[in-house]
Amino acid sequence: MYKYIRPLIFLLFSAEKAHDLVMSLLKVLRYIPFANAIIRLVYSCPDKNKKLEREVFGIKFKNPVGLAAGFDKNGEMYNDLANFGFGFIEIGSLTPEPQPGNPKPRCFRLCKDKAIINRMGINNYGVKYAIGQLKKRHPHVVIGGNISKNSNTSNENAPGDYEKSFARLYDFVDFFVINVSCPNVKDLCRLQDIDSLSEIIDRVVTYRKYCDEYRPVLLKISPDLEMAQIDEVLEIVKIAGLDGIVATNTTRDRSMLSTDVSALVNIGNGGLSGQPLFEKSLNIVKYICAKTKSQLPVIAVGGIMSPQQAKEMLDAGASLVEVYSGFIYEGPSFVKKILKSLSK
Repeated sequence: MYKYIRPLIFLLFSAEKAHDLVMSLLKVLRYIPFANAIIRLVYSCPDKNKKLEREVFGIKFKNPVGLAAGFDKNGEMYNDLANFGFGFIEIGSLTPEPQPGNPKPRCFRLCKDKAIINRMGINNYGVKYAIGQLKKRHPHVVIGGNISKNSNTSNENAPGDYEKSFARLYDFVDFFVINVSCPNVKDLCRLQDIDSLSEIIDRVVTYRKYCDEYRPVLLKISPDLEMAQIDEVLEIVKIAGLDGIVATNTTRDRSMLSTDVSALVNIGNGGLSGQPLFEKSLNIVKYICAKTKSQLPVIAVGGIMSPQQAKEMLDAGASLVEVYSGFIYEGPSFVKKILKSLSK
């Protein structure tokens, strides 16, 4: 039914408004008897023989398909979203202090390309708010905490922001993703420079040494890095003892779009996600897995719009995959379709 409903939703509501309405609807369903049980029944994929289950960086995932960061920014809806079949949910990005993000409008659909351009600016209520949500509703799914710096924090002081969020969130999530690659915050991508990145990773890993429980830490990279830059990043990851890579974030590249250039004039800068990003992300996943001889776990994300593309990412060496735009364009049964395909 979704393919018939989607054009109406896209016509009536902006991308951000539609997202907010869906989240509000899911909250309402919490109070309707059996609503969530019915959603689980309709959208879950039975896995009696546990063929889809896998263990990655010491965590057991019921299946390899997760929801990428940015959908549940504040950690409010992870259990509700897990009802649609996800094996894990990445919340955030979260910053030490709340921030409103960039002015609206800041999220745009490119339907011809099955893509989204966003310049949200990491709007979120702050890491303390997310902790309150995680305390209030015990997660029934593996939770990844995506952390970043506040927009008004200089890059010189950024390591302190990452350490604050990491320390506060440590006891409440299963693994962490360090986001230094979002193109929607001024100069954030510069934190991928080796000196800046080394200091951020060092602060986080040093804090972890003094914790009773071990939480895996992954680094999310940009699809716009050159291969030589990726080599430098992988070297740091290896030396520091990080647990994996998330490949990739959104891109500034517009060269792969079929949408007319004139339609992009009013959109301006922002990160592109969706179908056009797939080949670029796939090539980076292949490169990382070949370079590390598949010894470094990779969560593949970027342009996965079909079960076949999810399989391609896993065949390329990814341990897990995440979706975002595909969930929006393909609808609530998207994860189930992927899992049914993989189980075969």
